[in-house]
Amino acid sequence: MSSVYESTITPGHFRVAGKEFPNIKWWNRKNLRNTYLLLTLAILTSATNGYDGSMVNGLLSLDQFIDYMHHPSGSIKGLFSGIMSLGSFVALPVIPYIADGMGRRWGICIGSIIMILAVVLQSASVNFQMFVAARFFLGLGVAIAHGSAPLLITELCHPQHRAIFTTVYNTTWYVGSIVAAWLTYGTNNIDSQWSWRIPSIVQAAPSILQITCVWFVPESPRWYISKGQNEKALSVLAHVHAEGDANDEVVQLEYEEIRETIAIEKEAEQTGWLEIFKTKGNRHRFIILVSAGFFSQWSGNGLVSYYITGVLDTIGITDSDMQLKINGVLNIWNCIVATTMCFFVDKVGRRPLFLISTAGMCMSFVIWTILSERFAATQVKANGSAVVFMIFLYYTFYNIAWSGLLVGYTVEILPYSIRAKAMCYMFACVDLALFFNTYINPIALDSIAWKYYIVYCVWLAFELVVVYFFYIETKNTPLEEIARHFDGDAALVGGNAATEKGRIIEHEIHEKEKTAAVTEERVGSI
Repeated sequence: MSSVYESTITPGHFRVAGKEFPNIKWWNRKNLRNTYLLLTLAILTSATNGYDGSMVNGLLSLDQFIDYMHHPSGSIKGLFSGIMSLGSFVALPVIPYIADGMGRRWGICIGSIIMILAVVLQSASVNFQMFVAARFFLGLGVAIAHGSAPLLITELCHPQHRAIFTTVYNTTWYVGSIVAAWLTYGTNNIDSQWSWRIPSIVQAAPSILQITCVWFVPESPRWYISKGQNEKALSVLAHVHAEGDANDEVVQLEYEEIRETIAIEKEAEQTGWLEIFKTKGNRHRFIILVSAGFFSQWSGNGLVSYYITGVLDTIGITDSDMQLKINGVLNIWNCIVATTMCFFVDKVGRRPLFLISTAGMCMSFVIWTILSERFAATQVKANGSAVVFMIFLYYTFYNIAWSGLLVGYTVEILPYSIRAKAMCYMFACVDLALFFNTYINPIALDSIAWKYYIVYCVWLAFELVVVYFFYIETKNTPLEEIARHFDGDAALVGGNAATEKGRIIEHEIHEKEKTAAVTEERVGSI
């Protein structure tokens, strides 16, 4: 499905407010280079999530942990992971009020503090109940930081780099995953409780980096404007995007477009939780948010992300050392593919990447299922080895789109006025899917083994249909102007790229300001 608003651009250029400008080299600009470096360290929330998934995989492969937790059943294993998703879900209602009320940086900081405290509790656990409680609070902190970090990236990055940087954000999941996978592989040789306590302690590292670095990163200029602090917003835009030159044409166009668009959105009073259901364009956005949240976790990836031990057990690979090696190598491969694809988001486009990714997952998962059935029937090792290859192929397709674009695409399609709240709908779907997966997957694998994969084969075919009909292209479009892809002429866009509706509302705002000024002048003269 193509968008109503088509956006083409000259190669080697980016667009702001209807004008094209030559691409810049960020590494040659001191302020932009320093901001991106600090921002990279300040947005490691996704790495904490990735670390957790891989750590749980690793811990469930450690005999020391299994013994300490008294050989947990499939349902208990599910609770270890699922309770974190429940904690994230509980936090969702307060996230927009922190991100919109206190600022994007405070959201990251508060979430990181909660995560650090939860890691302390988890690492010091003396029983199953204490471990589970710690993971609930870990999910709470992750959700708060995760609800602010992508907003800060999207709203702070230079227009030329926004797509790449926001896509890279979610791929840091694999950075955390790699560290946890190989750390648990190394601590497997420690014959004591430290074999699982050390990986748990290290989980605090991303949060410590976030708290340390986030205050050196400027606040979102869009947040400043929403709070009436226009001079601060202009200063941030100038500092980050033009080496401090507030008169730079790109900065001036950005500033005017952002300021007028946010004013128009406020005038239209489109800020509530139910706003996502009120217009055709917003309902389209809602379908994408909900589907992306569920599809990112219900595509079969949850089987491997948290329960690779169960998957490998079904194909005869039961040695914990080999399971940990496969988990570690898989995460390195995933990181390479996912990070590489971030640089093709604007070149290839969001929609083609989603279609290729989903179709490839469906194909590889069907073959994966057939090979698993063949191994169960024949016990031929070659079939088991082929399943491992298909797992790598499946993840190659998954990482083409679903790894990075889950956040990168969903955050950019939302207008500022509902961005923080609407993202919570997507995160809620992720949490619900994760809770289901982490609790149901181990039970299903224990009960029906490879037959459970058939469910995902059917679901992946359904995903492909939804992506084809509802996911539209947004490449090469400035953040404020993406609204035109969904709302057409009804989009609320200010600046040089304003729509007719935007100009009408903007005119009304100016008339009100004139009337207020005249009234104030008359009162002052009396």
